[in-house]
Amino acid sequence: MSLLLGACVTINIYFPAAAAEEAAREIVRDVLDSTGQQPQQNGAENSEGKNDQSRVEAAQPGLLLLGHLIEAMIPAAHAAADININTPAVSRLRASMQKRQQMLAPFYRAGAIGFDENALVAVRDLKAVILKDRNRVKKLVADENRDRNALYREIARANAHPEWEADIRKTFSRIWVEEAPKGYWYKKAGSWKKK
Repeated sequence: MSLLLGACVTINIYFPAAAAEEAAREIVRDVLDSTGQQPQQNGAENSEGKNDQSRVEAAQPGLLLLGHLIEAMIPAAHAAADININTPAVSRLRASMQKRQQMLAPFYRAGAIGFDENALVAVRDLKAVILKDRNRVKKLVADENRDRNALYREIARANAHPEWEADIRKTFSRIWVEEAPKGYWYKKAGSWKKK
């Protein structure tokens, strides 16, 4: 039992991956304004997950009771699993990125730019942009990356864990690709792929 309690207490130390994913998905959807089919798919998965959970609960009532007991003894573990994304700086960065998305979207669709492996935007094929717009694309990408870097740093700072920045970036890197509309490009293992 003491081993189980010790394992639960360590939740406060480690990066809360599930909460970070939820926060990243909220921000990315807000920026990309992608509210199409994803929520329906997630709903189906949640429904299946609940059925699996019910089966586990029925098969392991003692384990469920132990879990509730541990939960009651260590209420702070739940609070530590949250990721705060409701700061003025995060809100400002989200608004800036959302506004810029309207200007970036045509270049994503043309394949001129895409998501890189560092949760940033990269120029993929500048030849896909007419000559007069190439400098504008470079500036948009630079401005977007400045905001993205600031966003990941601010989320880590707002949660009093600057060491989480790399994990936050990694989470966002995956979520940008998952939430991107079909036809957007992304880099994986050094190669460009089309979603």
